[in-house]
Amino acid sequence: MRIDPSTPVPIFQQIADGIRGAVAAGVYRAGDLIPSVRAQALTLLVNPNTVQRAYEQLERDGLIACKKGVGMVVCNESIASARNGVDQAMRMLLEQVVQYARSAEINRTSVDRLYRDAWNQSDKRGQSR
Repeated sequence: MRIDPSTPVPIFQQIADGIRGAVAAGVYRAGDLIPSVRAQALTLLVNPNTVQRAYEQLERDGLIACKKGVGMVVCNESIASARNGVDQAMRMLLEQVVQYARSAEINRTSVDRLYRDAWNQSDKRGQSR
């Protein structure tokens, strides 16, 4: 997971989205422990309070649960929920792209080409799924 401080998306949201994406992709499965707040904060070089805020959001969303004496675990029904959350986030981003393109009078063919170029560039960096 990478944090991009230059984006308008708050860091806690980037962390929550990263874990949600990892659950949707099967990196974390039901019953798996996710990194502790402190470990995640050290890995990402962020304040532990920021990680705690992300984890609280994921807990409210039913993706993870606190298991006393163990840590934060992925909930049983979390994969479907995570995929739904990823789909919703992507839809919002794509709607913003479409609105931006329309306001700039960029046609759908050009947007499709830009999307394919971005996808291919991502493949080259080894980020494909």
